[in-house]
Amino acid sequence: MNYSISDLEQLSGIHSHTIRIWEQRYNALSPTRTEGNTRLYDDKQLRKLLNIVSLNKSGLKISKICRLSDEAIETLLDEQLTYPSIDEEAEYYISKLIGYGLSFDEPHFNHLIDEGIKKLGLSGCYRKIMYPLLVRLGLMWRKDDICPAHEHFLSNIIRQKIFTHINHLPEAPSSAARWLLFLPEDEDHDIGLLFANYMLRMHHHQVIFLGSKVPLDSIKRVFASLNVDQVLFFMIKSRSASVAQKYIGQLSEICASAQIHLAGNGQVISKLQNIGHINWFKTLDEFEASIPNPLLHERNF
Repeated sequence: MNYSISDLEQLSGIHSHTIRIWEQRYNALSPTRTEGNTRLYDDKQLRKLLNIVSLNKSGLKISKICRLSDEAIETLLDEQLTYPSIDEEAEYYISKLIGYGLSFDEPHFNHLIDEGIKKLGLSGCYRKIMYPLLVRLGLMWRKDDICPAHEHFLSNIIRQKIFTHINHLPEAPSSAARWLLFLPEDEDHDIGLLFANYMLRMHHHQVIFLGSKVPLDSIKRVFASLNVDQVLFFMIKSRSASVAQKYIGQLSEICASAQIHLAGNGQVISKLQNIGHINWFKTLDEFEASIPNPLLHERNF
């Protein structure tokens, strides 16, 4: 896949001007050029930029990082990009699932993930197996251990499992709070949002799930048509603080009548200003603890 320099800015959170300087001064990247002299970057260049940014944020100077060999960068990445702590049983599932994914073995992958869901429930399986698996896939992609096809294959099966469980949940009462769930139009990794959809419906809330890559105009249309009580969206990709701040301002105007909740990339969200009106979920536990059960609420009264 090819990316423009503006794509790299959105994906890495580094301004285009800075990327150009890194290229000129330190030979950080080596883009190809079109006949019109437009820079084009491939997956390998994107991975390299993301790795440079990660190491830079850990305290290493750009000039030093760009002088390192590929082997030295790999060593530093192994130190910086650690896998989440998991128990032996979860490690068994994750390792086997990755093996099946790398060989595109859907029957065995399905059987094993179903076994995990049966043993732990969907919520437990997501916490102990699915989410750590997705984190590991992201790190493996960064290190060029897998290709995008593997990640898409595994992610789509997990997505199907969550949808299946959502379809078996009962409808929420009409008096329940109505949630609007979506990802911004430059975001496409929706499994976390999909699991939030499941959790809300399991707690008997109404959910309007728009999924990924939703333009702000579409959010306006929803608010013009329906009463929405709660809004939940994720910011996962790295992006410049100015781009994120502008988006938050526009969204806040559209969703002024609702409570807005945000989750995702802490490095991006922590830099936002004037977001006291937005509830930031830093962990899945925080999100789940905040969800009231309207059926229990009705019984209490």
